Amino acid sequence: MLINRRKVLGYGAGALGAATLGMPNLVRAQSSDLTIAYNVNLPSWDPTAGPSSVNPTIQGLYQSVFDQIILQKPDLSLDKGLITQWGWSDDRKKVIMTIRDGVTWHDGSPFTAEDLAWSLDRAGKPETGNPIQSIWKTATNFKTDGNKVTGDVVTFDPTYFKWMSFLTGYVLPKAYYQKVGPEGFEAKPIGTGPYMVDKFERNAFMRLKANPHYWGGKPAFQDVTIRFVTDTASRVAEIESGSSQVTLEVPYEEYDRLMAAGNLAGSCTNISDIGMVFFNNKDAMLDKNVRQAAVMAVDKKLLVDRLLRGYGRPIDTLQTPEYVGFDPSIKVEHNPQKAKELLAASGYSPEKPVKFTIQTTKGFKPKDYEMIQAIVGMWRKVGIEATIEVYEVAKHFELREAHKLATAAFYNWGNSMGDPSSSTGFAMFGPSPGSSWKTADLDAKIGPLWGEMDEAKRIAGWKAVDKYIAEQAYVLPLVQYAQPILHSKKVNVVPHVSGALLPALMTPAA
Repeated sequence: MLINRRKVLGYGAGALGAATLGMPNLVRAQSSDLTIAYNVNLPSWDPTAGPSSVNPTIQGLYQSVFDQIILQKPDLSLDKGLITQWGWSDDRKKVIMTIRDGVTWHDGSPFTAEDLAWSLDRAGKPETGNPIQSIWKTATNFKTDGNKVTGDVVTFDPTYFKWMSFLTGYVLPKAYYQKVGPEGFEAKPIGTGPYMVDKFERNAFMRLKANPHYWGGKPAFQDVTIRFVTDTASRVAEIESGSSQVTLEVPYEEYDRLMAAGNLAGSCTNISDIGMVFFNNKDAMLDKNVRQAAVMAVDKKLLVDRLLRGYGRPIDTLQTPEYVGFDPSIKVEHNPQKAKELLAASGYSPEKPVKFTIQTTKGFKPKDYEMIQAIVGMWRKVGIEATIEVYEVAKHFELREAHKLATAAFYNWGNSMGDPSSSTGFAMFGPSPGSSWKTADLDAKIGPLWGEMDEAKRIAGWKAVDKYIAEQAYVLPLVQYAQPILHSKKVNVVPHVSGALLPALMTPAA
């Protein structure tokens, strides 16, 4: 039986050492309140349904209240979470899991195997609105026996358990949810996580209280207020004035300025997020010459050096070096002259440009709007005239799910599980709600990879797909982000490579 029997890590008494490994398995002295200025709103409290459930930036909020089925530590390695063993039967016909003992929901009721079985079954049903339903439906007919859960494999998916540590990989309380319904759950959500929801004002803030019975140990801060501050300048003002003790995703020049002033602490390390521009298979983008020209005209290194102050790295595929499908041989040249020639072959020039709209967020990621402004300037020089339209990230999800994005649209794609299926796959496979490009040629190449059992063949297949996408210019990858986090020197903050900002990993500085 192919069961994952990961050894339980021992957590030391040092606050930073313990937090670095994962959710600290110890009870720590309680401290004063903590206020965090966050860069995005929380649209919904269901972490398994609707567009917000696949927004990587929101996962830090969800993970504060709900536990993921499998724990993902700050370095992205996996550890025991709500399940302590997991795997397939030898014939790959069943999934087998063992739940953690002694876990309780925020209302005091016990977490059971039935909660897990019901949550997995619910996730695989189309009517529940889980955007990753295509993954969860690959196993069904879940049964419980004590603390064991088994399910029948409908279609083998090599990433099934990886998703339990990623988007929508959460368990909801069966009895409570069925009692109060979706609206009742939105009004009063409960989870098994390190914090309990005390108060929630939509588009304003959430106030959390430490879960005194958390299986991983009570968090260091008793009360945590997370303010939804979508405006970049306002987040800078929050941290500089001391109104908030922690913030993230500030402009890099502001990060450098405030760090140089010496009054704050911080970090700015590469995370698993990438900045990219979706192309939509309509209008001008149906012309390969236009797509290739749009990609070749962009000087990604200049964007990183000038706008991002050297933080992050330029990329040419939807994989970063941390992903298992990364292929360093795939390169896309920056060649404005060739871009002009390609556009000329389709009848376009700087005097007679091809025209379309590009959508972007503004302040959601550092220099997102300014980066698109710079790209539009680069395009203008070769014969592309793009009109910028600003939207909130929630609007992006709504439009993308309905396949109504503009011809080009900026987005930040997160893939903390590091598998090519959740970057190239979900971003580029036509039937995926996360895809903007939907054409039969690409779907035919991606389709067979979903259930490929030979891991080496599967990864080689994804690399071949990435090469084809680069050749066809079906998407414009830009940069792998470095995440700027600023915080008071009175608070220790543990960065997470997924980009999740987790108050449960924050401790008072000695």
